Order: sequence, then structure tokens, then C-alpha cells
Amino acid sequence: MLPDKAPDSYIPDKEDSACFVSLCQFVWIQGEPLPLIYEVENEIYTKQGIDLPALKRLEAIGVISLESSGYVKKRFGRHTRLFYHGKPTKIQFPLEANNQLDLGHVLLTDLGKALFAGCNVKRNQEFYEYILEKWLQQGMVVSSILASR
Repeated sequence: MLPDKAPDSYIPDKEDSACFVSLCQFVWIQGEPLPLIYEVENEIYTKQGIDLPALKRLEAIGVISLESSGYVKKRFGRHTRLFYHGKPTKIQFPLEANNQLDLGHVLLTDLGKALFAGCNVKRNQEFYEYILEKWLQQGMVVSSILASR
């Protein structure tokens, strides 16, 4: 396990370190940190400096895994909770059992997870609302003390 230090202590290139910190604003917690990068070229990400070349650089330095077909977390019951900046959001899936959650195209590696723990990350309200809308489009019922609905 790495000591609690900022990413720039382990990522020598300042541009890559800044890119990793920017990526971390898109992380939700569900047992582990999960960056939710659904549409790599969507403006929600690109205006924060996260695009395909940036993700490929982060993959090359070993802090993320990138998969064009995407990742899925399976075997959810009817309800689960995810946390964004320490605040819970409850998801109700359409089925009683065997539900899955689309995680997008990026996962943190063990190094990425360790570095995330030491990140001072800013909250992105626009991204939060984007994710809620995505889940609603997928037929989930979403409730949160932060939701504007």
C-alpha cells in the first residue's frame, strides 16, 4: 500500500498528475472508487481535460484500465447506494435481482485507487446531474438528498 501522498508524488509528469486529479472528479464510490466515464468524447468530460488521448496517457502510466466495450458491475439486488463526495444516492433497479450497473469505459488500477485516496478532488454538480439523468434513462429510480427532482 502506498503512503497517503498527492498524485504528483507518484506521477512525475505534472500534466499527467493534473489529468489524473481531473479524472477523479468523475469518481463515485460503491465499495471501491469507480470513475463513471460513459461517453469519452462528451463535453461533460472533455471540458475538464478528459478525452481519449488523456485516458490513454493515464492508462500508459498505470493508473487506469481503459476498455472500449466498457465495464459492468453485476449481481445487484433491487436497491443499491453509490456515494458522490460522501453523499449517498440510492438506485432502484427495474428487476428484483440480477441487475447490473454500467460503469463506463474506465476503471482505476490498484495504483489509481491508492492515489485517489490522497486526492483533493472538487465536486462537479453538472457531472452529478448528468449521471442521475443517465441512470433515469436506463430505467432506474434515483433518490438523493442532492437531487434537484
